[in-house]
Amino acid sequence: MPALACCLDASVAPPIGYAFAGESGLPTSEVFSSSGEPPSTNIAAAFTAMPATWAPAQSAALYRINGWGAPYFTVNSSGNISIRPHGVGTLAHQEIDLLKVVKKVSEPKSSGGLGLQLPLIVRFPDVLKNRLESLQSAFNIAIQSHGYEAHYQGVYPVKCNHDRYVVEDIVEFGSGFRFGLEAGSKPELLLAMSCLCKGNPEALLVCNGFKDAEYISLALVARKLHLSTVIVLEQEEELDLVIDISRKLGVRPVIGVRAKLRTKHSGHFGSTSGEKGKFGLTTVQILRVVKKLEQYEMLDCLQLLHFHIGSQIPSTALLADGVGEAAQIYCELVRLGACVKVIDIGGGLGIDYDGSKSQDSDISVGYSLEEYASAVVRAVQLVCDRKGMKHPVLCSESGRAIVSHHSILLFEAVSASSYQSSPMSYGLQDLVESLPNDALADYGNLSAAAVHGEKDTCLLYAEQLKQRCVEQFKEGSLGIEQLAAVDGLCELVSKVIGVSDPVRTYHVNLSVFTSIPDFWGIGQLFPIIPIHRLDECPAARGILSDLTCDSDGKIDKFIGGESSLPLHELEGSGCINGDGGSYYLGMFLGGAYEEALGGVHNLFGGPSVVRVSQCNGPHSFVVTHAAPGPSCGDVLRMMQFEPHLMFETLKHRAEELANNGDDDSNGSMALASGLARYFDSMPYLVAASSCSLTAAGSNGYYYCNDVPNVDSVAVEDEQWSYCVA
Repeated sequence: MPALACCLDASVAPPIGYAFAGESGLPTSEVFSSSGEPPSTNIAAAFTAMPATWAPAQSAALYRINGWGAPYFTVNSSGNISIRPHGVGTLAHQEIDLLKVVKKVSEPKSSGGLGLQLPLIVRFPDVLKNRLESLQSAFNIAIQSHGYEAHYQGVYPVKCNHDRYVVEDIVEFGSGFRFGLEAGSKPELLLAMSCLCKGNPEALLVCNGFKDAEYISLALVARKLHLSTVIVLEQEEELDLVIDISRKLGVRPVIGVRAKLRTKHSGHFGSTSGEKGKFGLTTVQILRVVKKLEQYEMLDCLQLLHFHIGSQIPSTALLADGVGEAAQIYCELVRLGACVKVIDIGGGLGIDYDGSKSQDSDISVGYSLEEYASAVVRAVQLVCDRKGMKHPVLCSESGRAIVSHHSILLFEAVSASSYQSSPMSYGLQDLVESLPNDALADYGNLSAAAVHGEKDTCLLYAEQLKQRCVEQFKEGSLGIEQLAAVDGLCELVSKVIGVSDPVRTYHVNLSVFTSIPDFWGIGQLFPIIPIHRLDECPAARGILSDLTCDSDGKIDKFIGGESSLPLHELEGSGCINGDGGSYYLGMFLGGAYEEALGGVHNLFGGPSVVRVSQCNGPHSFVVTHAAPGPSCGDVLRMMQFEPHLMFETLKHRAEELANNGDDDSNGSMALASGLARYFDSMPYLVAASSCSLTAAGSNGYYYCNDVPNVDSVAVEDEQWSYCVA
């Protein structure tokens, strides 16, 4: 390592191409061998190949897009993510360029955009419709091919995504094949009842969850409204309430029982199944329910059998085992005189989040929709035919599989940590002269090891030197400039030898706790990729750090077992202030659960939301609904604060200062006006160009913004074929 040795010798000028104090940069790209000769590759090449050309197909392979994204997401010839809203049936001219959607939504109104702030959730109802149709088609094909003598009609568990437009779309899109809803609480039941009033009258309304008298009364009212409501018993005690209240209301109930199966899968999501599961009745309890219904001459009311093996069932073998066990219970209930007509297999239809099609992972599944449906149909048919029983109607609660694909979370990277060595303001000669004797000895040993090309010894003495100087700094005998020089020297040694960590931190305009809570809570992984520049080779690897003041507010695990993500260098300064382009990232397959589970840690509220449908305009899409995310005032109200009273308090303080001569009246009015805008802005960072104030922060960002009112405005834009309903 002669070059490093020269740099360590204060009396010798470094070779051409190398520098130390205040020079053009240190040898961050050279990794030296023990012979002192630099190899031809640099450090960046050790973690990212840098071919002369890079094609979008290479990005698709790098990020596994064809594995987890098919048939809805692809990389187009411009290097942007395209949405294929109709799945495999999407024509080339129907593909939607996601970057064009982001620009249309985020650009100022003066430029023809919506002026919405990121982070942003983009919903694609066409994808949602295709998911429903694909699920129904898979069961229809399986039923027809196996000669099954009943039909399939699913229900959507609204807990997966409560958004009004999502639920209404599912009811509308599924009306032709009797698709219903599942509720697990009183407010969920209310929204399901309201939505199903516009749905197919044969659509099921399945009432799960723990129930009190109010819940059961509401479910019975739904039957009075001619909704096909089924009260599923989760606890044996609920039966007494159902019998008592139904008699008082004069309503004949339709009852289901949730069975605790012995079948269970071992992954994280299998904890709700098996004999020790949270929900359901044992065989002993089911028999007592049958006896009691028979006693009250209500055994004909028992019409549905429900079970749930667990979410993300990894294989069809496990699925068939559980469904077969449930089919045996169905046959026994029929033998005992119950009028069971439906087997509800619950959730469990999984999503392949990493594209691996693995049966041994919580984030993947080893089957297709068609294979899933076929396994269910065959398992029920086999048992029923063997027992000579009528085939029941098949129902599933496949919420995750229905809504995951249709929603994309988009956010920006606003800055990134640097991997390059920073010029040092404290010279090496000054450092050597100021070192105490023991630290000076370490420095001498480090220099000698560098001369002899002893990399491990260099690292040892560099770390020893650093620790001695840290102790000297704590004692007050070493200044901060000297400590910084030692830190820079040790960084130089690590980089030249090639052991420095090349992973950088990309700071993103997002709250993990609000928008990706499952990553923080249970380690759930989602595909996260850049949505543009995919015709460029990513030159860095990084982790993502959010805006919250919390060390857990980061994403440092990614699909494929990766601890970092291939990313591109940020253009300009990396900020969106006009000196460089924005860098947009997307989290995919997050349409289920994330919005409902998200909190307001650090009072960061939810993202802005738009709905985008495919159309035949020049840009293939139309925005049918847009809503800005919660403002600072909105999230403060969640914590029982009253923003208008807070503003009046601050305004009063400004007026007091003006009256006391500390400020003029015009200044106090301007201050009050500025304060009002803060309450109306979103909590996330906003570029200076979007802000009405003029005093810039050190990074060019503000916590202020003019809030767009797009939800109530109808606009027609010929170029973008855009409208807001």
